[in-house]
Amino acid sequence: MTTSKDRKTAPWLLAMGKRDLPETVQIDDISYRKIKTFKHDFFAATGLYADETGTEKVVLKVGRIAPALIPLSWVGRFLASREARLLSATEHLDGVPAFLGMWERTGIIHEFIEGQPLKKDSELSDDFFPRLEKLIAEMHALGIAYVDLEKRENVLVGDDGKPWLFDFQIAWDRNRSPISRWLRRVLQQSDVYHLGKHWKRLRPDQLDEAKLAALSKPPFWIAWHRRLIRPLILLRRRVLVWLGARDTAKGRSPG
Repeated sequence: MTTSKDRKTAPWLLAMGKRDLPETVQIDDISYRKIKTFKHDFFAATGLYADETGTEKVVLKVGRIAPALIPLSWVGRFLASREARLLSATEHLDGVPAFLGMWERTGIIHEFIEGQPLKKDSELSDDFFPRLEKLIAEMHALGIAYVDLEKRENVLVGDDGKPWLFDFQIAWDRNRSPISRWLRRVLQQSDVYHLGKHWKRLRPDQLDEAKLAALSKPPFWIAWHRRLIRPLILLRRRVLVWLGARDTAKGRSPG
């Protein structure tokens, strides 16, 4: 029986098509060689790089450059430019890696943070969630909604014990119209809800009864999203499994 693992992913399903991440990248006259590829999906390829001593490490994320029936490099350029802008705007915050520059037209390079994704059995210091709450509040004060807090693995538990946020691909900072400002406020409220959800599941001992009660029922837009959008997401995942681009319809694609 042929499984998704036995099928080779079609090039058009990958951000770089038949290409792979570059073997080396140059930053300020320092050459970094590729250590491994974290992930290569439809929208981006992400890899870990280290200098010749192996002590300094950076992450390269290359946005879509391959066509899929139609040219899509403009998508990669758009996503890379906005992610670079958001990283630049937040890198001064405690919990956001330093932005180190662009690679060609669709790639961004940022500092690598040693750590592990937040898990249900992660050992967390007492100040982990207060730090994360402060980080989110500071982003909101800058007019940014992080948006990607729904899944706990989107939060990195650094080897330093601190929370880190580094993927700004779907973050939102538009405020040019009443609708975009309204949407930003809704997304910021969603950030607060998802933060509280993880806090409740992993460190409920730190929350009082009022906060626990407030988290018992999600905002109406999140409830609607779960009912209307999640079935479509699951369908998309199953299609990608069938095409060989994923190994499982559960969670995110590996990498």
